[in-house]
Amino acid sequence: MLEPKNISKELQDLTCLYEITKALASAVNLSDCLEQIMQTLADLKSMENGTITILKPFTGKLEIEVAHGLSAENIKRGKYMLGEGITGRVVASGEPIIVPSIANEPLFLNKTGARGVANYQNKSFLCVPIRDEHQVIGSLSVDRVYKNGLDHQADADLRFLTVLSGLIAQTTRRIQIVNREQEGLRLENLKLKRELSEKNQINDIIGNSSRMQDVYEMVHRVVDSNATVLLRGESGTGKTLVAKSLHYNSHRKTKPFLVVNCSALPETLLESELFGHEKGAFTGATERRIGRFEQAEGGTLFLDEIGEISPSVQIKLLHVVQERNFQRLGSTLTIQCNVRLVAATNKDLERAVKEGVFREDLYYRLNVFPVYMPPLRERRTDILLLAEYFLDKYARENKKKISRISTQAIDMLIQYHWPGNVRELQNCMERAVLICDDESIKGIHLPPTLQVADASKSNNLPSLAGSVENFEKELIIESLKHHNGNQTKTAESLNTSLRIINYKIHQYNIDPKKYKISKK
Repeated sequence: MLEPKNISKELQDLTCLYEITKALASAVNLSDCLEQIMQTLADLKSMENGTITILKPFTGKLEIEVAHGLSAENIKRGKYMLGEGITGRVVASGEPIIVPSIANEPLFLNKTGARGVANYQNKSFLCVPIRDEHQVIGSLSVDRVYKNGLDHQADADLRFLTVLSGLIAQTTRRIQIVNREQEGLRLENLKLKRELSEKNQINDIIGNSSRMQDVYEMVHRVVDSNATVLLRGESGTGKTLVAKSLHYNSHRKTKPFLVVNCSALPETLLESELFGHEKGAFTGATERRIGRFEQAEGGTLFLDEIGEISPSVQIKLLHVVQERNFQRLGSTLTIQCNVRLVAATNKDLERAVKEGVFREDLYYRLNVFPVYMPPLRERRTDILLLAEYFLDKYARENKKKISRISTQAIDMLIQYHWPGNVRELQNCMERAVLICDDESIKGIHLPPTLQVADASKSNNLPSLAGSVENFEKELIIESLKHHNGNQTKTAESLNTSLRIINYKIHQYNIDPKKYKISKK
């Protein structure tokens, strides 16, 4: 790149404008583009500490968006109210200002702290407004050294910066339009994906996460098959719902769907439960009993906790799976069966096979088509969806008008690790509905395990100050939502002043605009 001293003034301006226009034309990321412009001004125009400030509508303050030659700490300190200092006056008036000598100008506040006393000498400060059509949205400023004091060169630089500020405003508007279009396309893409996933979903199963989409895909592939399905996953992940879906979405849906919990019955009773028995087959068998395999003829038999069955029952179950027939206890009559078998377990069957407590041949017969159910902690995008479903369900059951979940409660639900999975979330929401007397579920309505989840990780109980802050923040957010983001009405509803509400909003980093509902 050419040094400024080696080229004429006109060529210098043209070269600088060319480099800047090239950067603006190809700009995709606004911040990167503006930083490149500031670098070009420093290299080709000897303009130091190039800074672009933007007026933030929410705070009403001017904040530094991009700066060249300033540290992160300097940038953080560079905030101005409208009319404050040179920068604030330029934005308020919409007119450019030249400060001949920074050292002798009392209005120059040096809020960034970037200019030490030694650096003030012989430096001038040029600041021009950045206009978006008829509205001033910020300012562009630079430091400049004029060896012979202000002359026609300063006026030329001011005109140059004014032209540049117009180009920056145009590029900013262009990038914002492109970003809005891209965001629109992104949302449309998400909508289409959501609609597609809803078509692919199974009735009564809640979840749109990628892990659940994998489950839906597997279910759809095997639903009309007669293959044995083995559902794997932790307790409470929804294996029973998937088993029901396999049945009620298949050609067997008009036939029986029966469930046997293999861990709930002792060996003798489980064998009788599955295969039935004749009168007198064992002590207490006072009459013939029809087993579940026989009752489920033409339908589906779901064997939950299959990993808990005894070796003797495993042998008989293997025979049924292989030969598709069985005998009642105490009978020699062979009964043919046409039953779709779905099994489920939360045990490590591979380890059980190695340890000799589960038959290897039965394992391979059951593991024809395994479906893995993800734990809730691995599908966090579904937590809110499930929570709202259970909220609606239990609110209707208990005739309560609870319409939503507060922001703090949502955060607690999302952050919790859910060892009990969906079943634990269901119980949690039922409890919250029962003890809630408001229109929304708040953090205080959730179980203590969720309220101290973060504290338990660090072996510390939550502090009183932290709890008060969380409660204050939740109250303000709830009121902002109720009043469509209106801070004045929020202050009135909470029986406090607008000044205090504004202070709290700033303290807790709350953005009221998020809670405004646009009316079209």
